[in-house]
Amino acid sequence: MFKHLFKLSWNKRKQNFLFLSEILVSFMVIFAVFSLLTFYYLNYTLPKGFESERVWSIAYSRNVKINDNDSLRMYYENIRRTLKAVPEIEELSFSSSNFPYSNSHSTTGFTYKGKEMSPINNYSVEDDYNKVLGIKLLEGRWFNKEDLNQKSVVINQTLKQAMFGDEPAAGKIVGADKEEDKWKVIGVVADVKAEGDFWPAGKSFYKRLDTGSFKWVGDILLKVSPKADAAFESRLNKLLARMIQNSNTEIRHMEDTRESKNSDTIIPMIICITIAGFLIINVALGLFGVLWYNINQRRGEIGLRRAIGATGSSVSFQLVSESLMLATLSIIVGSFFALQFPLLNVFNVAASVYIIALLLSIAFIYLLVILCSLYPGKQAAAIRPAIALHEE
Repeated sequence: MFKHLFKLSWNKRKQNFLFLSEILVSFMVIFAVFSLLTFYYLNYTLPKGFESERVWSIAYSRNVKINDNDSLRMYYENIRRTLKAVPEIEELSFSSSNFPYSNSHSTTGFTYKGKEMSPINNYSVEDDYNKVLGIKLLEGRWFNKEDLNQKSVVINQTLKQAMFGDEPAAGKIVGADKEEDKWKVIGVVADVKAEGDFWPAGKSFYKRLDTGSFKWVGDILLKVSPKADAAFESRLNKLLARMIQNSNTEIRHMEDTRESKNSDTIIPMIICITIAGFLIINVALGLFGVLWYNINQRRGEIGLRRAIGATGSSVSFQLVSESLMLATLSIIVGSFFALQFPLLNVFNVAASVYIIALLLSIAFIYLLVILCSLYPGKQAAAIRPAIALHEE
């Protein structure tokens, strides 16, 4: 039966070219949309890796006219002690500007046993950074005063897996070939999705801020108590204005920046789905029209089949089966191109994303073709043999 249907479809390949082209284009568009949605969904299901609730960030301009490193450090240590004395502030940490959801990035690279790892997100943090964000420690330890004069790093789970696999990472030496660029791994932490809920954490490592870092650091992260409200934020603004004079300060809630980051992903996603939806509707109407035209062109054939005893359901089944056979030919061609994405590691996306998107696209196209061919098939089954042969 399938061989017969294939022969019928192949013999009418010129007439069916429009149908095949529409299915192929639809398949590729649907594959692209499902790849995007699968990528976002799989990332969304992963744990966030830290706690953004009740975390505030303070950005300030560095206008302090102090050149001596020790004096500058004492100046900011006084700011730290003053803020820590505020009852509503539970934890505090100075940080580089590329903290989660900050729209700031800093990347570098590592080598391990000649294997290059780049790009790697590079975070400069303090000893209490993990307490502010609630980052989970998986192996080893976090920074402490022992690392004051040592070149130590903490890496995330993704970087650890890429470099060491299932081996323990704590105590390993990583870095460039030069001896002065070597770093010792002292701990491994959970992945932190710093770009929003729909994006992967990527490879990341954390290094400790040194005594001269206050010259370029301009951000403070706070973990505030549940009692911190708008009135407290107003008082905090005034306190910062007194402590850091001639400086522009901005307080932002990390939950707000998280929602903003997610919106930057969701809005384009909705636009893509809407455009794809309109395309699918147009394609569905086109398929419906092509099938309807084919039925009108084949009224004599259908009438003859009915006259020699074919049932209406068998006629309808044949038309639907022919449509599915044509769809299969287009899907085979489309799948060939779609499979190049995981094979060539396009966009550095996991192969599982493309495989899932491919299977969903195949199911969607078959469902679309069935829905578009059922009604024309039903109309073909209702053709009366005498009328069809008389018209012929």
